[in-house]
Amino acid sequence: MTTSLELTGLTALPAQTWGAIRLVPLVRDEPIADLRLDARLYGDGPAAVALDRRTAYYAYVPHGFVATWTADGTPAAAYGTRLRHGDERRGDERRDGPPPCVPLRFHRRMARREDRGRLRFLPLHLALEGYLALHFGGPAVVWEEWSHRAVSQGLSPRVEQAYTGAEVAGLGDALRVFEIHPGQCGVLLYAADALAAAFVVPHPDDYRALHPSLLHDLYGELVYHYATLHGPVPDFRARIADGAVSTLAGLRAEAARQRAEWADFHTTALAGGLLEGDYEVQRVYRMGPFALSRFLPPFHRRTEQHIGETINHDDGRLAYLKTFRLSEHQVRRGHLLTRLAAADWNLEAAAALLGVTPAQLALRVEAAGFGALLRQDVLDHYRAEARRGR
Repeated sequence: MTTSLELTGLTALPAQTWGAIRLVPLVRDEPIADLRLDARLYGDGPAAVALDRRTAYYAYVPHGFVATWTADGTPAAAYGTRLRHGDERRGDERRDGPPPCVPLRFHRRMARREDRGRLRFLPLHLALEGYLALHFGGPAVVWEEWSHRAVSQGLSPRVEQAYTGAEVAGLGDALRVFEIHPGQCGVLLYAADALAAAFVVPHPDDYRALHPSLLHDLYGELVYHYATLHGPVPDFRARIADGAVSTLAGLRAEAARQRAEWADFHTTALAGGLLEGDYEVQRVYRMGPFALSRFLPPFHRRTEQHIGETINHDDGRLAYLKTFRLSEHQVRRGHLLTRLAAADWNLEAAAALLGVTPAQLALRVEAAGFGALLRQDVLDHYRAEARRGR
């Protein structure tokens, strides 16, 4: 299924900046009360996720999200919510510890139902696994150019690199000192005014609890380098012309106009690369009136491309969103795999689609890190052709 992204029911407020980091708060006119999110911490060790009997996903997974929902629209409480017991005497208050849980080091599937009305899923990794699984099976037709490994193992293993938020310069300080607005249910995070990530949750209480989790999320190399190398970004301030306001009502109207202009500027300029275009959406799990899905971009080269995951209500409201901006190298690999699959992995047909020679395409496959999929003698032949300029 192909669809576009919309920040339905969310309004962008003026941004806050810290060095090269800009955070744009997103507030809801009305919180979504029948879906709640809570974090489940797993620690700093590496994790393995069993996708099926033959495939596993290995990554740094510091936390998972637990989604709790109701089917009849009544309010839901975040998983782990509990009453605190203790007597009223000062200094003698007994505090219960965190909800008991079993430490998890090996996960079963990216999204797994734990109880009626409760689903555990691994945020962002759900989207990354979808990207890594892109045409994972390799050639469907045994063309003579592909190696035995390509036919028998496909693209296994697929490897991509990312940085944690703790390694993105200025992000930790920004998350610590920035103000959380009343009603805030999300944020758009920019590095050097390049959109790095979007994060949306159903309820303001969920956002306050999950705001620090942005520091443990994964970010692409473009975001890391932009935050490290770029200087402070400008702060956009509202200005009212002298003589434009003479009454309190006029000042209120001018403030509303400035806020509306900021929201429009954000959705058309700053976040345009995320909201423009269509995405290939795959539904992962149905949760009553909600659906958990992940999406892939069309992999257009030299343009801003994002992968991510959403939870949408049947009425179209966006309850949850988390995105990851791909680097140009990752976009190039996705573009290459998509074109190869469209040509049934026939090198000559794929080269015609891309407007290059088979030799040039073979070298692109090698440069993208997929050289082991080609037979060595075929790759050597194409290298020789490229050297001869044919």
